[in-house]
Amino acid sequence: MSQEPPAPEQGDGFSLTRAIRSTRDWIVDIPDWFRRSHNSGMMILAILVGAAAGLGAIAFRYLIQYATLIFSGHADYAGTTGNPPNPWVPWLGPFFIVLAPAVGGLIYGPLVHRYAREARGHGVPEVMYAISKRGGRIPAKVAGVKALASAITIGSGGSVGREGPIVQIGASIGSTIARFIRLNERQVKTLVAAGAAGGIAATFNAPLAGIFFAMELLLLNFTVRAFAPVVLASVTASVVARSVLGDEAFLVLPEFHIDNVSEYALYAVLGLLAAAVATGFTKSLYAIEDLCDKAWKAMRGPEWLRPGVGGLLLGLLLLAIPQMYGVGYPVLENAVMGAYAIGFLVILLLAKILATSLTIGIGGSGGVFAPSLFLGAMLGAAFGQGLDLAFPSLGLDPGAYALVGMAAVFAGASRAPITAVIILFELTDEYSIILPLLLAVAISTVLSGRISKESIYSAKLMRRGIDLSKKIEAPALAGVRVRSLMRTDPPRIGTRATAREAVAALVKARRQALPVLTEHGEYVGVVTAAAAGAAIASDEDSGEVTVSQLIEWRDSVAPSDSIEDILEHMRSADVREGLPVLDGETLVGWLPPEAVLRQLSKPVA
Repeated sequence: MSQEPPAPEQGDGFSLTRAIRSTRDWIVDIPDWFRRSHNSGMMILAILVGAAAGLGAIAFRYLIQYATLIFSGHADYAGTTGNPPNPWVPWLGPFFIVLAPAVGGLIYGPLVHRYAREARGHGVPEVMYAISKRGGRIPAKVAGVKALASAITIGSGGSVGREGPIVQIGASIGSTIARFIRLNERQVKTLVAAGAAGGIAATFNAPLAGIFFAMELLLLNFTVRAFAPVVLASVTASVVARSVLGDEAFLVLPEFHIDNVSEYALYAVLGLLAAAVATGFTKSLYAIEDLCDKAWKAMRGPEWLRPGVGGLLLGLLLLAIPQMYGVGYPVLENAVMGAYAIGFLVILLLAKILATSLTIGIGGSGGVFAPSLFLGAMLGAAFGQGLDLAFPSLGLDPGAYALVGMAAVFAGASRAPITAVIILFELTDEYSIILPLLLAVAISTVLSGRISKESIYSAKLMRRGIDLSKKIEAPALAGVRVRSLMRTDPPRIGTRATAREAVAALVKARRQALPVLTEHGEYVGVVTAAAAGAAIASDEDSGEVTVSQLIEWRDSVAPSDSIEDILEHMRSADVREGLPVLDGETLVGWLPPEAVLRQLSKPVA
């Protein structure tokens, strides 16, 4: 007779069930722990975002390498000589290069059109818009689509850079992780910037440049609260990338020197020229994009087909000047090292403007950071060689002018001078030209701002009617003044009151902060419940602590101020308890946030 297996003990079944439930509850509680842990949770998330951005940058680099090898048959076609054929299709000879961008366009065109249209273009403006207007929300699919589309664009000959895509890829990773944890809007924006910083740091082996790129161009400020996560993400991404890609400078160059003080005037002239090239590049980029839009509308073709058809035009340009193929770093390095004559440098400069503008105009996906550096190198090398011919006795080094030109043109195009200076140091490991570099970058930034209000990034958004610097529009607040919403008799406390008296007054008033006045009635700031409570809890001599030692400053508004004008200030500042209203030096009222919210909620006639 067969014997039935023994039934499992009831206790074992309950133990397994409890273990499964405990594990499930622990997983569900992870997002809640990050939300409750505040700073420590953000630091951990920043490291996670940085690691993911670093891995994304590595994958993106390899995608570009493989795509370039497949479409051209060479590791970097821009660095070859003599228009060599593609070994995969040798029977086409050098004419394969005409078809490569078109075939690439037929692949990435439908991909972008079908799955993520925001992946088209150079990427950074989309991240700026997401941070400023969408609370940092970037769809997760953007990272994958942007990586594939940009790798195919660059690999098939598109004359664009890889920094814009990696910024968008890293930002998408940061946004996805932040939204999965269900963080608040400020934290989401911070992790978006952290992801972008990590992408820049990993792809260029430049952690400092990643930090300043995120803070200066994306967040537009340098708050301590955002700085730490961005730094952690950038460092983590750089460590991850270095472990795989190695720790080498972007360009390996000899050391440059400036032996004559009169050269500073020449570098100032280079800054002026860089501003002209930067603004010319920006205007040409969008003028050619407009021209491509009009031409394609006239043809009435489907949008997904546009990169394929436009790729034929790009291919003809590449056939004439193959140095425009892809990012073009070998060409940039050759220019810095003095491998090209002045006339050819000017041709390369003009051709790069056309090639990059055409790549973006037909719907390609790639950045304008590297093209800006390319243009600066061509300008600086040509300028330096011309000066060396004109003034041989000065012993000028044209390579130094090429390096300074790289940073100056990028600064003029992006209006990010700090990033421009830092990126040059990290990409080249060259510090000997700091003073002329700062001079040229400052002149280029200021002059380009006078010539054109918008940078190469913000201009794309302005063309869509999006002004990131525009104040918040609130029709319900139109014409409303502070005096109509303020409370006229807020509780007050004097500077000579003790900390215990301040706590008692705060409790009685049921407020988190009270305005502080001197004995002459002059407003000098506020005392908060946190400060007063800490004073009486931690100080042995708490009886001697006065309010004058606990004062915190809060910016004030006037009764005649428009609520619309101060709305942005109320959103950005720590004004949970409201803003003091001063008429001259006299405190006449208090503007609580809830009064503004009630006014906002009123229907508009």
